[in-house]
Amino acid sequence: MKRGGIILAGAAAAGVAALAAVAQQENGDAPVDGVTFLGEPVTAEEIEAGRELYAVTCASCHGTDLEGQDEWKRRLESGRMPAPPHDETGHTWHHSDQDLFAMTKGGVEAVVPDYESDMPAFDGILSDEEIEAILGYIKSTWPERQRAFQAEITANAEDET
Repeated sequence: MKRGGIILAGAAAAGVAALAAVAQQENGDAPVDGVTFLGEPVTAEEIEAGRELYAVTCASCHGTDLEGQDEWKRRLESGRMPAPPHDETGHTWHHSDQDLFAMTKGGVEAVVPDYESDMPAFDGILSDEEIEAILGYIKSTWPERQRAFQAEITANAEDET
C-alpha cells in the first residue's frame, strides 16, 4: 500500500509541475530557448512586445520582415548607408548586446563617434525595457548559429568591462 501511495503522490506532483509549466508558457513568462539579452533569458511575452514595438518604430526602415532597405550595402546619395537587415543576412548579429542597446538608445554615433546615420536615437522615445524587448525579438528570429556567435561577442564585451 505504501508503494502505491508513493507512486500516486509522485504522479500528482508531476501533474502539478506540468500544469504550472503550461500555465507559465500560456502567460508568456517562460524563457524562449536560446534567446537571451545581456545574459538574461528573454520570455515569449517580451518577444511579442518587442515584435509589436518593432512594427511601429523600426519596420518602416528595417523592413517588416527585418530585411532592411534595398541595396543596404551601397551608400545613398547623401553618403549615408541604408538601413541594414536585422535578420541573419545582415550584420546585426555581429554586434554585442551592449552595442546594439547603445546604438538603439543613443544612435549609431553612441558606438561609432562622428558616424553620420539616418538612424535616430530612441532615448526618450522608448524605455530601456522596450529597447531590450525589440532586441530580444530581433534575436529570436536568428538561427541558432547566429545567436551563438552573437552570445560569444556579448560575453567577450562583458569581460572587457
